[in-house]
Parts: sequence; structure tokens; C-alpha cells
Amino acid sequence: MAVLSSNELFYTNFEPVQKNRFIVLDDNIPQYLIKKISLPEFTSSEVELHHINILRKVKGKSKWGDVTIELYQPIAPSGGQLIMEWVRLSHESVTGRDGYNDFYKRNLTFQAIDPVGAVITEWVFMGCFIKSANFGEYDYEMEGLVNLPLTLSIDYAVLNF
Repeated sequence: MAVLSSNELFYTNFEPVQKNRFIVLDDNIPQYLIKKISLPEFTSSEVELHHINILRKVKGKSKWGDVTIELYQPIAPSGGQLIMEWVRLSHESVTGRDGYNDFYKRNLTFQAIDPVGAVITEWVFMGCFIKSANFGEYDYEMEGLVNLPLTLSIDYAVLNF
């Protein structure tokens, strides 16, 4: 005769994580400008070691993929201006000067939240810089919002629970 545990007898709460419940913390980009964000991908290469008549595999170099963020473009304050200020820390178009990584690299924090606003999961993206920025598109034939997609390169990510 099987004995049921208390977890099997009583109701278990289940609340799936919602895609639209998140906060991105950055001192320079206001939260309300952020429309969406993708979390990075982690990959490791493999190294093959040949030993007599056996092939062994070990982990090679690891890499964190890019993070993509899409911002709303409000009339004021300009989201494009905020992004251009960050870009200018890494490269000044007028003078051709490239900046030091202490100036243009930032750490960003992503927090997934539950319905009452408590943090469920927190990612910290270390050493972020703008790899590409698209300053939007205008079209007389279409209605819609202007968005600012960004691709951020990161050094590594830390997941906190």
C-alpha cells in the first residue's frame, strides 16, 4: 500500500513566470524606455584529446552570447540621445577617438518579478557595451511606434536566485 506525502495530498501553488514582468536596472537608461530584452546564451567549445586509441573530450573556451534590448523612442526625453551618449563614450565620430573601456563598459541588472513585485530571478550582465544600435525607422505609409534596438556584448553573466 502506497503512502502519500503531504505534498501529494494538498494543493500546490503553481504560478508560471510571465514574460512581461521584469525590470532592467541601469543608472543611465530609465526603466520605462525598455520594451523588451533577451537573455544571453552560454556556449563552450570542446577540445579533443587523442590518447593512444581513445578519444577524450574536455571543455574548451566558454563564451557568453549577446544581449538584445529594444527601447521605446519617446518624444522627450530622447531615448536616441541616451544611447548616443553611451556610444560616444566608446567612439567619438567627430574626432575619431575611441574611449577607454572603463568609460563605456557598464554592468546591467535584469530582474524577473512576480505579480506583487518581488524579485524571482536576477541576472547581472558584467562588462556590457553597445555592439550595434539602430536608431529607428520612419515611414509615411505605416502607423506605429519608433523603437531603438540595441545589441550589447557582455563579458559574462551571473545568475542570482
